[in-house]
Amino acid sequence: MEDRMKAVLWTEYGAPELLKIGEVKKPVPDDDELLIRVHAATVTPGDCEIRRFEMHVLFWLPLRIYFGLFKPKRPILGMEVAGEVEEVGKNVKRFKKGDQIISDTGLKFGAYAEYICLNTKYTMALKPVNISYEEAACIPTAGLNALHYIRLADLKPGQKILIKGAAGCFGTYAVQLAKLRGAEVTGVDSAEKLEILSELGADHTIDYTREDFAKKEEKYDVIFDVVGNSSIGQGMKSLRSGGRYILATPWVIRVLQGIWSSITSKKKFIFSLAKYRTEDLVHLKELVESGKLRPIIDKTYPMEQMIEAHKYVEGGSKIGNVAISVNGHNLFQ
Repeated sequence: MEDRMKAVLWTEYGAPELLKIGEVKKPVPDDDELLIRVHAATVTPGDCEIRRFEMHVLFWLPLRIYFGLFKPKRPILGMEVAGEVEEVGKNVKRFKKGDQIISDTGLKFGAYAEYICLNTKYTMALKPVNISYEEAACIPTAGLNALHYIRLADLKPGQKILIKGAAGCFGTYAVQLAKLRGAEVTGVDSAEKLEILSELGADHTIDYTREDFAKKEEKYDVIFDVVGNSSIGQGMKSLRSGGRYILATPWVIRVLQGIWSSITSKKKFIFSLAKYRTEDLVHLKELVESGKLRPIIDKTYPMEQMIEAHKYVEGGSKIGNVAISVNGHNLFQ
């Protein structure tokens, strides 16, 4: 039926096995919305956290009320989308039918479906012309976050930055963006992920399972900690005087450690959630089209294998991003 669409339904909080393929009503765009035929989405750690609802204590209650106290009332996950505009609301001026676009979906989520309606207030841009829909879908969340944190690093040519968790979705972009600023980059991750870091331009790599960077004599101008799973105070000892420690996962205990360490030293601790801006997404699009930045995809799954995709992301072995092919689309265009 034309007014129905296939989607991955999220009707209970918990394990990946609770995700189910089903049919729902195809959305109809409001005057300020686009109807997008979804070609690709992604599975991010954020999708998995929301699915399980393992949230930061400060955000748990308001988000639980928003998503549903007892069961999800917004039953489709997916925070990044790449697709083609099928209908345009009468008030929309920026896009037209047939445009290929990328967008975040905010707290609306909804990318795990054949169609999605999005208000143009979301961070949208035309899809880079030289990559696939699957690659393009990986840009809006991870790319914008990496750009935000690398800007906070305020890198100067020749400065040294260590990126902890460098082979993940944020980290693979951060390595490339730091190199574009002329920095000397050290990437930290597990052994099987170090090769891609060198390919992306990292000058040095550290296998965290064999070496603790905080115990080495090397000092850095910036440490970008994507994962936040070890002592911030110990890590900040590897900064030069006046150096910056940037934390992307602001759990309370880590933030307190960082604030205390900055008070008792001449080093700066920075934590800040990214602000999504259209001009930044356009900037990333242009970097991709110029060949200066590339999304890294570990695996691509069809929408029907969403359970396996979520399991893979939660397993912790992914490199870069995991993409989802929707509407049977897996073509380079």
